[in-house]
Amino acid sequence: MFLRKSPYSLPPEQYGGGRKRIFIGLMLASCALLCLGLCFFLILPWSDLRGGLRWLPPLSMAMGGLGIAVLAWLCLSLVFHIYTGILLPGMGGVRHVIIRLFFPLMELLAKAVGIDRDKVRRSFIKVNNELVLAARRPVAPRDVLLLLPHCVQNSGCPRRLRHGADSCARCGKCQVGELLNLRDRYGIQFAIATGGTIAHRIVIQTRPRCILAVACERDLTSGIQDSYPLPVFGVLNQRPCGPCLDTIAPLPALEEGIRLFLGLAEPAAKAERGGRA
Repeated sequence: MFLRKSPYSLPPEQYGGGRKRIFIGLMLASCALLCLGLCFFLILPWSDLRGGLRWLPPLSMAMGGLGIAVLAWLCLSLVFHIYTGILLPGMGGVRHVIIRLFFPLMELLAKAVGIDRDKVRRSFIKVNNELVLAARRPVAPRDVLLLLPHCVQNSGCPRRLRHGADSCARCGKCQVGELLNLRDRYGIQFAIATGGTIAHRIVIQTRPRCILAVACERDLTSGIQDSYPLPVFGVLNQRPCGPCLDTIAPLPALEEGIRLFLGLAEPAAKAERGGRA
């Protein structure tokens, strides 16, 4: 079957139940609204606004028709790529279109119709990760940055890690010690950020080729947008004590992501499909 599911598909359980169908539905709706806006150019020749200009009707209809055709092709191509993982010719900037054009419109549309914003963000993160995996190339360990939020550290710890995680005593009261062990095992870069500005500074200083970032829906979404075109693989944290307090990073998902970008493994869906072939 040609239209089979993407081999880079990720389990929705890792994204709080986030599914691609939410993203695809909102993207199609956003595209439809943009096309309705372009219909103005199709209606213009029959309105009183043309002012007797003979060249205006054909130009207006050409602009409107071309704009609608381009938007429709772009949207359908994106849906095809998101679902199958197959990149059509001329669609190399697919993440750029999603991040810069469609997602801001989708957030506005979701707010207007009452869809939970975090649900939309989880769907966006899942789609972004699958697109990043589909376009990835194996990189050296020094080119991978594992970026963590400061709330992963135990809130009662007297050691502050803002100036370097190596000051951690690895006492086991939080995950920082395990995360440092993960860094040492694979030789990747590691940093803890206290906010978006610090995270941006860390990215500039370390100059990675790809980032594995752990955060909440809001911070991951803004980080993916701010870091473009750098590929960011987002991993949602767990918040048993509430937001920004003693959060938990899912270590198995992080290690799997590291191995994928180092070329040491293939996505589970792709490996499973290859085993059945």
